[in-house]
Amino acid sequence: MRELIALLTRPLRWLLQWLVALVVLFEEWGWEPLARLMARLARWPLIGWLERRIAGLPPGWALAVFLAPGLMLLPVKLAALALMTHGHVFTGVSVIVLAKLIGTALVARIFQLTQPALMQMAWFARVHGRWTAWKEMAVARVRASRGWRVGRWIRRGVGRRVRGWWA
Repeated sequence: MRELIALLTRPLRWLLQWLVALVVLFEEWGWEPLARLMARLARWPLIGWLERRIAGLPPGWALAVFLAPGLMLLPVKLAALALMTHGHVFTGVSVIVLAKLIGTALVARIFQLTQPALMQMAWFARVHGRWTAWKEMAVARVRASRGWRVGRWIRRGVGRRVRGWWA
């Protein structure tokens, strides 16, 4: 039995690491553009006022505001999973993707606003440092993979063809 578990553990760990790395890459790809998009909303007086209030929060409240989008979107994601289990796979996946985009946009912007306060908490600064180091390692591993290089090669070829058609 141990041999079977050992045999299954390695591929499952590999698969889990790649899935997490892909999620991290999605966040990496979306974090900055989505944060910039959310920052544009601050031009509206009410949103600008709210952002100034968030940026001025003390560390404890900043942490609560930073965690709020993830907690608020959890029931939405669970409802999407329920939709999928009842045969509405496309709708469920669409809801999860939309919730991921909205959640990433909110968390990215809120993090930009609360980062100075959050970094005042020693434990948060430590966890953030470890997370950043792990994320950079995961992104580097994925970008060095054969699949990533092939994908970039295909994307460049498609880009050249599209530009040729437009010319």
